[in-house]
Amino acid sequence: MLRATLTAASICMIPSVALAEPQRFELDPEQTMVAVLVSHLGFSNVLGQFTDVSGSFVFDEETETLSEVDVRVGTESFRTNSDRRDNHIRSKDFLDVENFPEMNFAASEGEVTGDGSGTVIGELTLLGVTNPVTLDVSMNKREAYPFGHERYTLGISARGQINRSDWGMSYGIAEGWVGDEVELIIETQALREE
Repeated sequence: MLRATLTAASICMIPSVALAEPQRFELDPEQTMVAVLVSHLGFSNVLGQFTDVSGSFVFDEETETLSEVDVRVGTESFRTNSDRRDNHIRSKDFLDVENFPEMNFAASEGEVTGDGSGTVIGELTLLGVTNPVTLDVSMNKREAYPFGHERYTLGISARGQINRSDWGMSYGIAEGWVGDEVELIIETQALREE
């Protein structure tokens, strides 16, 4: 009787183990925002957003293990509230979109630091230069989306900070026109591949 019970319990556990395997998630382009905050003459911080963002990652919910993070951002898609400023930022003084139409963030792992929070250390390639970047990440929600596509969805917020001069983007720093420090703001919903 005991042997039969253990065998039945073992069989019942097999599907749950299979479900715990790492799953690939893709960023929902309609629900993904990558933005930056940068000081403008010390008067205020300019908020700009990249509207062309795509990417995916692999996540194991059982072990909270992250891998294969690959996020691509079209640099031409940068927008603020000023066409004149946007055109300048797309020029060689800043993003040089003609020669570098894309920037990429890649990471192979992340670390859980608390309940629903962690850090992701990866590499950002911008203007042909690659440097490490650390993002503080919060898992907001994970469940099936309540309407529309109804796919299993992870809601994620991430924040980070870089110095743009580390990528050779030094325009206006010495004069105090544009800050060197850039605050990264990322909000996304990632859909589990089916």
